[in-house]
Amino acid sequence: MNDANRISRRELLKAGLIGGLGTCAVLPDGRVFAAERRAQPAEPRAKSVIQIWLWGGPAQLDTFDPKPEAGSDYTGPFTSPIETNVPGIRINELLTELAKVADKYSIIRSMTHGSNAHETAAYITQTGRMPGGRIVYPGVGAVVTLFKAVQGKYRGLLPPYIVLTQLQGRFSEAGFLGTKVKPFATGGDPAQPRFAVEGVVAPNISDERQAQRRSLLRKLDTLSIAVKDDPRIRAFLKSEADAYDMILGEGRKVFDLSQEPDELRTRYGRTTFGQSCLVARRLVEQGVPFVTINYQGWDTHKEHFQTMRRKLPEMDKGVATLIRDLSDRGLLDTTIVWWSGEFGRTPRVQWEPPWNGGRGHWGSVFSAMVAGGGFKGGHVVGASDATGSEVKERPVYPCDLIRSMYMLLGIDPSAPLPHPQGLDVRVSPTNDEKVPSAGPLTEIMA
Repeated sequence: MNDANRISRRELLKAGLIGGLGTCAVLPDGRVFAAERRAQPAEPRAKSVIQIWLWGGPAQLDTFDPKPEAGSDYTGPFTSPIETNVPGIRINELLTELAKVADKYSIIRSMTHGSNAHETAAYITQTGRMPGGRIVYPGVGAVVTLFKAVQGKYRGLLPPYIVLTQLQGRFSEAGFLGTKVKPFATGGDPAQPRFAVEGVVAPNISDERQAQRRSLLRKLDTLSIAVKDDPRIRAFLKSEADAYDMILGEGRKVFDLSQEPDELRTRYGRTTFGQSCLVARRLVEQGVPFVTINYQGWDTHKEHFQTMRRKLPEMDKGVATLIRDLSDRGLLDTTIVWWSGEFGRTPRVQWEPPWNGGRGHWGSVFSAMVAGGGFKGGHVVGASDATGSEVKERPVYPCDLIRSMYMLLGIDPSAPLPHPQGLDVRVSPTNDEKVPSAGPLTEIMA
């Protein structure tokens, strides 16, 4: 390293790297530095992740980072944020249930990556990598599946990576890791009475008829009968048996919400999202390592506030009840709840036609929320400026949050990932990748 690029001890101290956890950081002059020493993960605190993905991007000012003093051009009608059960933390006035459990989650008000394009922002937020180059990186769910299921101890009947209910279609979740870590999307609607059937098998077909169809298919499959000792055929038959067991046997019961008390289902909200939160709790209760709730409807370019008056109460009930329910069952300590979209929305309201009170895409600063699995509750990380337009203090890049989750899950951020062409790729970005970072969220990691 020549003198012009030499990094002093003073700069390292300012960047918070001396004695740190082995990460990369952006220095004041824009240089990116990655510490060479990598921290070994401690004993895992978390076993599962529930990712609540707000597809389209929720507005930071209208959820967890209200700015009532900014004026109506920024706040719209939401001028009266409410206090939570943690003194000094205020959130949107419609999030009344989440206000009651703020001691169980932490808010990150300084998420940033700078991209305003859905596909690019989704890729950055869910992989922790920047787009471009020849490598398509896997998302968090795929990496967790690799370490917890493919290479790990999870041998449950249910798939290790489940999406409720539709895949995003914004990026390839598995990346170069391939099909072995791809998510299983349930389809269907958990708010409907027959979700336990429609989500995984054809409707209006009895279990007996399903079994008869299977028996007939097996009799007609003369190839499998002729070469039944072939290891490839045995593997196929086992996979088929596991699949049928999931849709007709014990695995199916996890999706049967009629087993839950009506009162609890109502508290979650009798909506697709609310009941998806309940299904997610049932899945992690069975040990499923990664569950994504793909919550659509947040790309509010037009009539934003009308949409928020519908969406915010729905989201509030589902997420708050999920956190309470996990806590009551002793599952919150081992389950990370990760709430985020791909970016935020424009701080200044777009009142002019054709938007008529809409908000556009905003990647400069946005909010995220984390709970459980080793994350402390009742804290706020970072801050945005007076109008929620830029990061004011403690920037948090996607790779920082993702790295923190890996550490709590007991996944070594420096561990290699199996690349099909033998390239040296690590779980988290290395110095060579020049990915901006400010370090793991140690301030909220228990």
